Amino acid sequence: MNINRGIKEMRNRLLGLVAGVLAVCPLTAQTTYEEMGQLTVNEQVTTVITATEPVRFVDISTDKVAGDQPINNTIRLKPKEAGHEDGEVLAIVTIVTERYRTQYALVYTTRLTEAVTDKEIHAAETTAYYNPAVSLSTEDMYRFARRIWTSPARYRNVSCKQHHMTMRLNNIYTVGDYFFLDFSIENRARIRFDIDEIRVKLADKKVSKATNAQVIELQPEMMLEQGKSFLHGYRNIVVIRKMTFPNDKVLTIELSEKQISGRNISLNIDYEDVLNADSFNEVLLNEE
Repeated sequence: MNINRGIKEMRNRLLGLVAGVLAVCPLTAQTTYEEMGQLTVNEQVTTVITATEPVRFVDISTDKVAGDQPINNTIRLKPKEAGHEDGEVLAIVTIVTERYRTQYALVYTTRLTEAVTDKEIHAAETTAYYNPAVSLSTEDMYRFARRIWTSPARYRNVSCKQHHMTMRLNNIYTVGDYFFLDFSIENRARIRFDIDEIRVKLADKKVSKATNAQVIELQPEMMLEQGKSFLHGYRNIVVIRKMTFPNDKVLTIELSEKQISGRNISLNIDYEDVLNADSFNEVLLNEE
């Protein structure tokens, strides 16, 4: 009997403890469409929603609304057809970015003047979200890159000369799962260079005439500078996914020109140089 009484008292204490924890830390409430933000829409009006960072996922709950993503931080929505009643909820749109998520109820209106044409997502409308696919947000990439921009060049012997231009590697930093490649170009040709594209690739170091070159294109995650033309000098910081590669390959940054002359200049980075990449000092990032 004493044992049973002891077990009963222990169970009551545990239940009381759980109740106390729930009282202090209540469960996150679920959200209904009546509680979320609402956007009035009409089939003759395109509703543009702009996020403060790249959008990684969009869901439109019904097929009554069409949508697309023309650029990485913007989505467009429009009802597919008329004939709906005022106040009818056509769909719920869910938007997930690198670090937050939000939802809006799309409410139909027959009055064009009430339809939302431009909507910016505000912080108060979002819920923090941990995206396992994002180890470093685009905003943080820009912050790191701007800090790297102010750091002195550490590499002095990684360069190339082509078409009266000199391309140099200034720094390589590693941050999380990414490499930050800092390079610059000095143009002595006195002819403006209009950039067609910047490519980053992994290529064979030496290729015999009987062997086809193996080139792997690498998609940059971010580029600090968006300028497309320079006369005397140019500098940029390109972010790519961290990787390893054998000694018989080189990491290449290549700039191509829009003009018919098609001047190209490329910089080859050996694996030994990549191994010397600095880990970025977190203290520098926090100094504002």
